[in-house]
Amino acid sequence: MRFPDVQRGSMTKFQWQVLEAAMRIPLGETRSYKWVAQQIGRPKAVRAVGQALKKNPYPLIIPCHRVIKEDGSLGGYAGNCYKKKAELLAVEKEIAARFQRIS
Repeated sequence: MRFPDVQRGSMTKFQWQVLEAAMRIPLGETRSYKWVAQQIGRPKAVRAVGQALKKNPYPLIIPCHRVIKEDGSLGGYAGNCYKKKAELLAVEKEIAARFQRIS
């Protein structure tokens, strides 16, 4: 999925690849930092994925909150604000469930 109005700006190629992978995570779902690293062909760059997501200039547009730890725990979000991340994920799951009921 591409968002034409989202500008790459001063992001590195790696950072942009991470954010593009995050954009492929469906509404109401989560993926691990490890999954993102594997998607961009850098399976050992799990920590670097977290750092790239931390620098996301377009939160909510690029859903970095959908990326969680491999063990299922939330990981950081917006200055380690776990409650916000949990709330965003809960709202998205509800929206996704409503879309499924409609279709």
